[in-house]
Amino acid sequence: RVLLCNWLLLAAATGAMAAPAGPTVRIVVFGDSLVAGFQLKASDAFPAQLERALKGRGHAVEVINAGVSGDTTASGLDRLRWSIPERADAVILELGANDALRGLDPNRAKANLDKIITTLKATGAEVLLAGMLAPPNMGAPYGQAFNAIYQELANKHGLILYPFFLDGIALDARFNLNDGLHPNSRGVAEITRKILPTVEQLIERVRTRQAAATKG
Repeated sequence: RVLLCNWLLLAAATGAMAAPAGPTVRIVVFGDSLVAGFQLKASDAFPAQLERALKGRGHAVEVINAGVSGDTTASGLDRLRWSIPERADAVILELGANDALRGLDPNRAKANLDKIITTLKATGAEVLLAGMLAPPNMGAPYGQAFNAIYQELANKHGLILYPFFLDGIALDARFNLNDGLHPNSRGVAEITRKILPTVEQLIERVRTRQAAATKG
């Protein structure tokens, strides 16, 4: 009994006895092939790698893959209502890459994303907006118009913004498949590493809301 007490005291002093993580936070990743896991094993796709990374940092989470390859902001809007589970605490919204690759109207992309965000917020879900940049070959005027929409929408809706989903891996052959557009498993791991602190901010928002609801 004395040994057990000593062990409990030592564990508490060293932080080995972690506090309960709280209710599981359900995060839905809603986007295109960049999150769906194009040509990757399901376990290597972004939602799966993100879930493992968050659990490794002590978060009680479930991360759901709601990515569809080829989605534009318009097709994402079309499938929104049946793609998001009823009880989603948070959504990582990653759309727009295919709009930019096809040279679609930035104003239309912004309007589509605006409607998606408005719909998600009406459900009570917290939203993290993952930004995208237009390819340089689309020209400076197009790039300026397209690249600005994510910050503008984040400001309008009070969202957490991760400015560029492919930050640190775009155009780097080490992190991409042979097509040069889609991340390989190593690239997804790099995305996950870089975006992790921002996703933890998202979880903190969910926890704060849950705590307020409990007090209420």
